[in-house]
Amino acid sequence: MNEPFDHLLKVLLVGDSGVGKSSLLMRFTADAFDEAGAPTIGVDFRLKFINIQDKRLKMTIWDTAGQERFRTLTSSYYRGAQGIIFAYDVTRRETFESIEDIWMKEVDMYSTVDDAVKMVVANKVDKDEEREVSVEEGQAFARKHGCLFVETSAKANTAVGQAFEELVLKVLETPSLLNSTNSTRLNMGGQNKGATSSCC
Repeated sequence: MNEPFDHLLKVLLVGDSGVGKSSLLMRFTADAFDEAGAPTIGVDFRLKFINIQDKRLKMTIWDTAGQERFRTLTSSYYRGAQGIIFAYDVTRRETFESIEDIWMKEVDMYSTVDDAVKMVVANKVDKDEEREVSVEEGQAFARKHGCLFVETSAKANTAVGQAFEELVLKVLETPSLLNSTNSTRLNMGGQNKGATSSCC
């Protein structure tokens, strides 16, 4: 069944392996958490319909593999993304440093949407006693790079919905991004072979 919608949005989750990208995706789309958390192979995507500001939005959220051996497979998935989430684990400083060292460079290289909304998400705040990156440091980093910033816990369901909603609201405030929904729909074609998809 094809549900009607006002806008189609493509959001990409990037970051090192193990920071909880798949967990954020599962929590937002299915309100579920998998403690085992097997690594993503290549790319996964899920669909989510949300209503915001009297608009019905169809979101395709793409979860990319963090391991280097899969990185070349995922470059095409940057195409047409109106929102990009850089995720790191607050208990592992190296995953925070990788955002600037690796992931922002990848986005600069592969992103095809100039005005794409970018957000830094600090995940696993339920492990606050193991924290290696402070809230203030994360906020300052996001501000420096012109990104939104939210601290989350997919496990405890802390601010996950808020993160995606803030991103969507910013996209809705950027008319050039809404005009690109048709190209996003075209870019989806043929790219989801082998990807798992679930509608909620």
